[in-house]
Amino acid sequence: MTRRRTFLLAGAALAADAIAAAGADWGSAGPESQGMQAAAVAETLQAGEAVPALRAVLAARNGVLVAERYYAGAGADDLQAINSATKSVCSILVGIALRDGAIRSLDETVAQLIPDELAEVPGSPAAPVTLRQILAGRTGLAYDFTRFRELAGRRGLVRHVLEQPPVAVPPPGWSYNDAMVALLAPILTRASRGASLSLLAERQLFAPLGIASFRWQRDADGQPLAPGGLALRPRDLLKLAALMNDGGRWRGAQVLPEAWVAESLASRGPATWRPGAVADVGYGFLWFTGRLHGQRVAWAWGYGGQFALLAPDLKLVVSTAATSPPPAALLAQTDAVWTLVGRLVQAAA
Repeated sequence: MTRRRTFLLAGAALAADAIAAAGADWGSAGPESQGMQAAAVAETLQAGEAVPALRAVLAARNGVLVAERYYAGAGADDLQAINSATKSVCSILVGIALRDGAIRSLDETVAQLIPDELAEVPGSPAAPVTLRQILAGRTGLAYDFTRFRELAGRRGLVRHVLEQPPVAVPPPGWSYNDAMVALLAPILTRASRGASLSLLAERQLFAPLGIASFRWQRDADGQPLAPGGLALRPRDLLKLAALMNDGGRWRGAQVLPEAWVAESLASRGPATWRPGAVADVGYGFLWFTGRLHGQRVAWAWGYGGQFALLAPDLKLVVSTAATSPPPAALLAQTDAVWTLVGRLVQAAA
């Protein structure tokens, strides 16, 4: 597919070159063939033109790609930053480590998981925190998410995180804590006997899904970041949502334990962040949960509106790409992208 081509997959009107481009990733068909309202899908993709930061909107139903459009000169093969949706990828990697016995239990503490690092920071508030608490966003500690850039640029990142003073989290006990999620990188590296986060992802997750291209931001010491920093093609971000939507399966192969998927998508309690019109917002294991237009949904969420959403009862997945806005524009941009996601959910309901 040419770089600037945008299209709605529309039955017999689908061009041969578009079929060829999508075929390596997805089966392709018009939205009406999968029980979606074709006019509503087309209108939603057109409405995306009014969101300046938007770069892509894709949807698949029943494992079939039914909508794909790119904006502002972006193309299908462009790597797009997914920002904090990287956290959900790390959650998947934890599930694989548990499956393989590299990590014994979610109830292991930071002190048990990275003992060498903890020995250098005796009395760290992070020491008794369990892996389960990190994944659920319920560590009892707070960290200002706007400081992510500072976190990413710091040398000795792990020590910095372990030295953070305890800051109590107000009710309901959930906190978006980039610093604690950053510990997943050394935890997984130690569990795998030295493999970096990016190498683990490449071998254990991306290869089975046919994801051949990605980019991962590193901290000042050269280690991949767990809280954010991954860039993927929008089609590949969509694969991650599809993997979770199908009980850990991709094209019939069990990539991730079905039990881990269920655990990951089960809310551990309410979360205080919500993108636009969504009800009952909760947080599983680095995946948000809730109800959108009455439908049960879960999603990975990146700063500025990078979403990988799954609606299990509709067998629908949606991915979006957008550029990172300044803080003053964050809420409006996120809501605008989320509105498009919601319209696709409605078109499938």
